[in-house]
Amino acid sequence: MIEPAPVRFVAKNMRVDLELIAGMISPGSRVLDIGCGDGILIDHLFRTRHCDARGIEIDMAEVTRAVAHGLPVMQGDADTDLSHYPDDAFDYVVLSRTLQAVERPREVLRQMLRIGTRAIVSFPNFGHWSLRWQLLSTGRMPMTKAWSRMWYETPNIHPCTIRDFFDLCDREGYRVEHWLAADEAGRRAPWRRAPLLANLFGEQGLFLLRHDQRAHANRSETTDPAR
Repeated sequence: MIEPAPVRFVAKNMRVDLELIAGMISPGSRVLDIGCGDGILIDHLFRTRHCDARGIEIDMAEVTRAVAHGLPVMQGDADTDLSHYPDDAFDYVVLSRTLQAVERPREVLRQMLRIGTRAIVSFPNFGHWSLRWQLLSTGRMPMTKAWSRMWYETPNIHPCTIRDFFDLCDREGYRVEHWLAADEAGRRAPWRRAPLLANLFGEQGLFLLRHDQRAHANRSETTDPAR
């Protein structure tokens, strides 16, 4: 029996989207957290779900903090380093509120679903009504708690909407096993069967993905140079 690790973080420091992500992960799973920061999700998964969880993080200061707390975190870049992992190395690969900051979102998602059976992705929704209103009323890039830096210094180079992400999953052959929209306080938006309303009123989107095997097979057949 695995003994829980000592509590390293105060629960109130846990971002609400990370709590929702943790709820999607089966106990005892192998998990890679990309852009894991100081490793709070990794610690939570180990203590509460006995997962074999590890992470990569581009910010060396955050890596140092995580390692100092005994967490298996190494420095790495989602855009370049996922290719070093073997196929099917993990049950879940997590990318929380980082998709909009990577240089090649489609390639990062492809790598996530190569090295993991499932991918969990959360991102701030650029389709939220308050952002639309700011653009319409001021003609300037909007500023919110999630989008808090000026356009010329933000790391968020690929903002997307919940609707955009559904379209990308359909195009790439990813099956959405579960999704939800939430506000910044973590309250789930009540539009589970209405993606258009979620796209308008949800401040962040959260998706659990895996390959749609039929779509994946069809794409392989149509792109096979031998055919």
